[in-house]
Amino acid sequence: MSYAPSTAAGKQTAQQLADISRTLYERGWMPGTSGNISMRLPDDPDRALITASGRDKGELTARDVVEVDALTGRASPSVQDRPSAETSIHAAVYRVTGARAVIHVHSPYATVVAHRAAALDAVASVRLERFELLKGLGLKNPTFTDLPVFPNWPEVDRIADDVAAHLGADREGPPGLLLADHGITTWGESLGQAKNRLECLESLCQLLVISRTELHVSRS
Repeated sequence: MSYAPSTAAGKQTAQQLADISRTLYERGWMPGTSGNISMRLPDDPDRALITASGRDKGELTARDVVEVDALTGRASPSVQDRPSAETSIHAAVYRVTGARAVIHVHSPYATVVAHRAAALDAVASVRLERFELLKGLGLKNPTFTDLPVFPNWPEVDRIADDVAAHLGADREGPPGLLLADHGITTWGESLGQAKNRLECLESLCQLLVISRTELHVSRS
């Protein structure tokens, strides 16, 4: 059963999620049913809408979303569709950062970097430095940042716990993270800002890959 937002704000949010999903699908960043996007409801920021599990992102509609608790990821009792399998990661970001929108995609260059830099059982990080695009991330010091790369545990809640712990310990880190062999997640004060930051981070990863720069990787 598809979700039908009951308020004007909910309908607008659902449509924004559908529109940006199709845009990112057309760029090749959400192939098939991959990826997920969420946004807090403007009139109830303790609730969020997130793309439903198993939906083709190129054909997503405003009814293909699920309402969840923004801080726990639990679906509303009246919702029958399953939220994205990675909802708990979105909730971890919301709890720690106060973001209002989260985007997870499988953009190619970020995924390549996530593959090359990954550690099997620890959080790694990739140093990004000197590139002008760093200014698009809203960093306190835009000359460099260390982009975390999390192990892609089969248990998504374990990934979410890792994310919450890391973000809580590094409040001035970048507004994004990589999942080993999986993709990239970014966030922001709005869906537009989260998308802009995604574009900046994907471009930075592209520069690392095509320049054949040796990755400066740290592992904790």
